[in-house]
Amino acid sequence: MQPFAIIALFLILARVITELWLSRLNQRHVRGQANEVPHALRGMIDEATYRRSIDYTLVKGRFGDVANLFNSVVLIAVLFSGVLPWAFRKFGASFGTSIWAMAGFLFFTGIALSMLALPFAWYAQFKLEERFGFNTISINTWMLDRLKGFLLAALLGYPLLALVLKLIEWAGANWWLWAAGVIVAFQLLLLLIAPAIIMPLFNSFTPLPEGALRERLFGLAQRTDFPTRSIEVMDASKRSRHSNAFLTGFGRFREIVLFDTLVVQLTEPELESVLAHEIGHYRKGHVLKLLGFSIAGVFVAFAAIGWLARQQWFHRTFGFEHQESFAVPNVVSAMLLFGLLAGTIIFWLSPLIHIWSRRFEYEADTFVGATMGEVESFIGALRKLGEKNLSNLTPHPLYSAFYYSHPTLLERERALRIEV
Repeated sequence: MQPFAIIALFLILARVITELWLSRLNQRHVRGQANEVPHALRGMIDEATYRRSIDYTLVKGRFGDVANLFNSVVLIAVLFSGVLPWAFRKFGASFGTSIWAMAGFLFFTGIALSMLALPFAWYAQFKLEERFGFNTISINTWMLDRLKGFLLAALLGYPLLALVLKLIEWAGANWWLWAAGVIVAFQLLLLLIAPAIIMPLFNSFTPLPEGALRERLFGLAQRTDFPTRSIEVMDASKRSRHSNAFLTGFGRFREIVLFDTLVVQLTEPELESVLAHEIGHYRKGHVLKLLGFSIAGVFVAFAAIGWLARQQWFHRTFGFEHQESFAVPNVVSAMLLFGLLAGTIIFWLSPLIHIWSRRFEYEADTFVGATMGEVESFIGALRKLGEKNLSNLTPHPLYSAFYYSHPTLLERERALRIEV
């Protein structure tokens, strides 16, 4: 086995072992507090709901272990069995090595790998979520969602892949720089068109009805100098009883979206505080910082792909042929292999990324207190969201570091009370 193959295999195995260890560590930690509601949570959640949240956490943890093992076995098999270079040669022999053919290989390989996860997605939705009363989607709607996702990928993703590969002919060795620019431009375009074109394909959006709540939320947007075209209510209950709120769009096309489940669960002051938190991300510059981080990540990824495409050892490590001249097939195999290996690298970086993300959450929470003049409404909203969504209220700190982009409920509540 090639030296880099040994390194890659070691990192993948180390990742899956670490994931299983973290999951079991978290499950033991949660199970150890299952007999009674911890003192810090008393008065916040009743015993029956707390026990259901424990059960939900443990069931999801065990299911996640099985899914992680399966995904790791598939990843190792795909990378080291020789099936990818074999499929690449067969595809090239049948369809040639034109730009559209090579883009097709990438597209259909991605679709084939994603289909392996469908049974797990189905089980999570119709067994696990159903068991705890969250699932509201029908099997027909679930299948239709995936069909729509495939058609969108075919209409948008496939031509985009072809354009990226065409840049190799147009720009030569600097293709990766232009490709990264094209991907970034496409992402920014999606930010503009998604609320009006893509999201309505999956959910219905209706303006928040006239009344006290609408006046309160628009008043909040006005006094925080937050530009928004409208406040929309999304029919999230069509698929799940989970609740959330988010901002979408860009610039003057920005919209506030509330899940209909959230509108039902929270009082008007609590909804205002949740929206103040989301606006806090905008006012503190988090949205632009995250966008900048994402853009930088795209350029770093394509720079890495551009470099790997020229490395003979990289291709031969995984059984691909490397053409002597700069060629599209080299880039295609490099893109595919990079995509398969990137998740393992990102996993080891996730605690650092989450430190940054949590800092943003604390800053947005502080903005709520400054804007509302009190924090009790937001604390009440966080408690209800934790209760209604059966959140893991007592995760192990190490598990939280790897998997939680937000601070835990108790961490946020302590920080909010200190601010007062």
